[in-house]
Amino acid sequence: MRRIYHYPHYTGFKKTNPNVIYRRYSLNKPTEFHMQDRDSHIHNFSHHDNPVTELKDYGPEPFVINIERATKQNNTFRTALWTGKYMQLTLMSIGVGEDIGLEIHPNVDQFIRIEEGTGLVKMGDSKHNLNYQKDVSDGYIIIIPAGKWHNIINTGNRPLKLYSIYAPPQHPRGTVHETKEIAEAAEKNN
Repeated sequence: MRRIYHYPHYTGFKKTNPNVIYRRYSLNKPTEFHMQDRDSHIHNFSHHDNPVTELKDYGPEPFVINIERATKQNNTFRTALWTGKYMQLTLMSIGVGEDIGLEIHPNVDQFIRIEEGTGLVKMGDSKHNLNYQKDVSDGYIIIIPAGKWHNIINTGNRPLKLYSIYAPPQHPRGTVHETKEIAEAAEKNN
């Protein structure tokens, strides 16, 4: 019987194959090895590397975080996670059937990434003409140029989890708005 060996084929037990580790092999057939995946012996300890993070403003110090996990962990309407001199990162959770609210940032560019849920983005040059509309879901990004009216509506059946990057910062350092109503009241006072 003819054997088919896939490239690269390693013969002899002294050669090192970087793709597999060798288990015990038969002495009767030294070129036939019982192989397993190289990484199968490594246990998954990722839950130890990324414990639940306290969601607060860590700026302007250097900062590293699993942004997907932090975004999904957030249950507030808005929490500033990092605020620096020229940029701000906020987390948002938009309830079912709710929206972020029609708004404009005259001097701020905004980047938004959807981590969980589905929604509808509306943008335009005036609040009465939101002629740019797109459906979004997990993994989509939204770029909002300064001076554009915009709104994001949760069209799904679970909270819409997203993070937003403002340049320059839009909200005071340490901002936490538990609900949309609290956020709107805070903006009226500014």
